[in-house]
Amino acid sequence: MNFPPIRELLAGAGRRIDPVDAEWLLLHVIDRSHTWLFTNRDAVLGHEQARNFELLVKRREQGEPVAYLTGRRGFWSLDLEVTPATLIPRPETELLVELALERLPIDRTSRVADLGTGSGAIALAIANERKQSQVIATDASSDALEVAQRNAQRLAIANVEFRRGEWFAPLHGERFDLIASNPPYVAVGDPHLDAGDLRFEPASALSSGGDGLDDIRIIVAHAPAHLRDGGWLMLEHGHDQGAAVRALLEQEGFVEVATRRDLEGRDRVTLGRLNSTH
Repeated sequence: MNFPPIRELLAGAGRRIDPVDAEWLLLHVIDRSHTWLFTNRDAVLGHEQARNFELLVKRREQGEPVAYLTGRRGFWSLDLEVTPATLIPRPETELLVELALERLPIDRTSRVADLGTGSGAIALAIANERKQSQVIATDASSDALEVAQRNAQRLAIANVEFRRGEWFAPLHGERFDLIASNPPYVAVGDPHLDAGDLRFEPASALSSGGDGLDDIRIIVAHAPAHLRDGGWLMLEHGHDQGAAVRALLEQEGFVEVATRRDLEGRDRVTLGRLNSTH
């Protein structure tokens, strides 16, 4: 059986799913770069490649995220493995990394905790940019931690350690210069949980109580016991939760509390510094 050239396959797939998604799926199947695709659009796939591409397009039509179909997602400067056991790293979370790096020295050691690490995206990005830092990443899911550990090994990032347990449970008696987290923050019952890619992502990594703030309350309440004097806590949250998260930090004695917006102008990360007199 003769298959049409790649340009025709992509045109057909692009009428069924997002054309950009179609390109990513094709590149995954043929293990080639965008540069190769640009100059080889008249090439013809083999039978097995064409069959695999069609299967992936069908699965994407049914809503499965491209990151799960390819097993990969770029984050910061890293190419990360992702699986249905982990949340898919998103571009807006890079703001959390950016704000952390602004507060971590390049030329001396620091201790950082990443709570609910998932694929390891935040912990690995920080550890890779701050080679002298010691990063501890926690997650309650052993499956997620296996993915994070594979990412660390493949990327040869050695200054990060992964521990299993909810939030601060694996960090008994330890203090840090900075604690970062992208916890679940969607309200239980939010209709977004039944739409798009979110349908396929782990519910435990997405929703948290009636107002979405249950896990954030836990983290804020316990953070002072795990921060050094003047240490920072920073949390990703929903676009309409900035005021509530600022209030939680202020109630626990944090100072310099502020909310930063993502590239689309939405409240995304709230941070505060532990008052040295706390």
